[in-house]
Amino acid sequence: MQKNVAQKIIDLHRSTQSKNGNSSGELYLKIDQTLAQDATGTVVMLEFEALEIPRVKTEVSVQYVDHNLLQTDFKNADDHVFLRSACRKFGVWYSPPGNGVSHPVHMQYFGIPGKTLLGSDSHTCAGGALGMLAIGAGGLEVALAMAGEPFSLPVPKILGVRLVGQLPQWVSAKDVILEMLRRHTVSGGVGKIIEYYGPGLKHCSLWDRHVIANMGAELGATASLFPSDDVARRFLKQQKREQDWIPLIADKNAKYDEYEEIDLSKLEPLIACPSSPDKVVPVREIAGQKIYQAYIGSSANPGLRDFGIAAHIVDGKHVHDSVSFDINPGSRQVLEDMISMGILAKLVHAGARLHQVGCNGCIGMGQAPATNQRSLRTVPRNFPGRSGTLEDSVYLCSPEVAAASALKGVITDPRTLGIPYSFWKEPKKVSANRETVFSPQPIHEAKKNVLEKGPNIKPLPDFKPIAENFNGKVLLKLKSNISTDEILPAGERVLPFRSNIPVISEYVFIQVDDTFYERARLHQKEGFFIVAGENYGQGSSREHAAMAPRFLGLKAVIAKSFARIHRQNLINFGILPLTFIDPKKWNDLHTEDILQVKNVRTLIQKGKRLTLYNVTTGKKIEVEHGLSLRQINIMLAGGLINWMKGVMDKM
Repeated sequence: MQKNVAQKIIDLHRSTQSKNGNSSGELYLKIDQTLAQDATGTVVMLEFEALEIPRVKTEVSVQYVDHNLLQTDFKNADDHVFLRSACRKFGVWYSPPGNGVSHPVHMQYFGIPGKTLLGSDSHTCAGGALGMLAIGAGGLEVALAMAGEPFSLPVPKILGVRLVGQLPQWVSAKDVILEMLRRHTVSGGVGKIIEYYGPGLKHCSLWDRHVIANMGAELGATASLFPSDDVARRFLKQQKREQDWIPLIADKNAKYDEYEEIDLSKLEPLIACPSSPDKVVPVREIAGQKIYQAYIGSSANPGLRDFGIAAHIVDGKHVHDSVSFDINPGSRQVLEDMISMGILAKLVHAGARLHQVGCNGCIGMGQAPATNQRSLRTVPRNFPGRSGTLEDSVYLCSPEVAAASALKGVITDPRTLGIPYSFWKEPKKVSANRETVFSPQPIHEAKKNVLEKGPNIKPLPDFKPIAENFNGKVLLKLKSNISTDEILPAGERVLPFRSNIPVISEYVFIQVDDTFYERARLHQKEGFFIVAGENYGQGSSREHAAMAPRFLGLKAVIAKSFARIHRQNLINFGILPLTFIDPKKWNDLHTEDILQVKNVRTLIQKGKRLTLYNVTTGKKIEVEHGLSLRQINIMLAGGLINWMKGVMDKM
């Protein structure tokens, strides 16, 4: 049988033995590598500690500190100390503040073609640029993978995207993924692995592929995947890791479940308008609108090329006096090379504001735009309020568009600048500084270490098994495409409480309804429901967006459909995800309606359907849970931690 790249990696990692109990329709994968970042990793380490396993069982596990870098008080700094101590105790690599965003750093230091990577960050799919099957997941599932457990997910379809042609001048990889979002929307990749192939790949560097793979998360995809070809080999040679390269390409007549083709030569500069990554239009259609900010960097555009092309555009000039020109290098290595190659000097001379290496403004940690002012960013997401400014107006674009617009003070198509185009060619040598990522301690030394927990790190809540009968109010009715940023925002005000669930729960839905927390507290004992539209929970993998609502008493979410990672996070913390049999019945539920669901534990074991009884209106609504056998067992136990403890107690 002729196979594509995804099938080859899956076949090599398919697991048939799992304490979780295999279920039909689910795929179980052996995980080679894991990554966590600090916004999710503190809880990951607490969850791993709860499993009472002394040391990770993966080939490589890495903890990055790249999100919560602002140290305005003790909380973030204390958590950095805790994460370092956990790495030393559990055998995990540690990347401290200043090293860079997890995804580009992992590709530089640890990525190996053909390996599986599970990360507690939705943009883990960026690892697919190097031919890895890289998947984002909730932190608890990453903790289990660190413990040697296979990762389970619904069997995905594989969408093959054939790239032909070559990108025109002033058009780059960002425009490729924006074109995918224009065609497929933010839910078009749900349940799919997107594999890129075709003759156009030879013109795409590893950093180009990283841009495209990273924003597969915005399509809702399970993973983005590129072959491991000569481009990958040259990248690993540049990183002084050529020995890690293996050839891994699709067979000549490999088949895909679905097909798409993009002629790169026909693309033009694109831009995603507020406030969704799929609101994509050509830049020329909205050119001339005044901007406040132009921001280059983040996990989506972290490469040396992205800053090099921007430096070429602004070289010898100065940005408009109304524009904040923000530069966020993706990794320490990239920053060192920007310095040695003169790129940084050109940007700074043009008026750039240099920010520390990390996620920063992408996650709302600084660099917030002014009220009602346009911000052009090369970041992957522009969900409402994610920037830190509630009334934000964030556009997603390429470095070319951001730099050109910074010069003019208005949204600008770079093709209209009238300057010579400079094709970027990756240097043969880069800094490849490997001294700032710290390796795990030997086992005999690791045993002596203790976890250093500051006063803000609290124990995980103890959740009880789900009840037989559900009764409660609908506290919130939501539209489609609600993101985890809207469920539980990030930013400098909220993220420091990521290891303190009682406090962080005060911010649940604060951007949607600032009365929610107080209303939820009134109903915490009996519990409550939330009603949502399609693609509920898109975006970040943060499990806090499930854990904190569960702490407040959320029993079930009734939606038209769910984003993959968030649906599993709901299950992992004992919240029942229900979908309408007839989506039109969404109109029959309203805020403050009182609902009853009887015989829940019994019915989810016997079939897929349950009946909601709306006490307020007297109407009955048919819903289904779609849980696998494994997920049913998790729900009955009240969450994955409870269930795993039960499984381990029986061993």
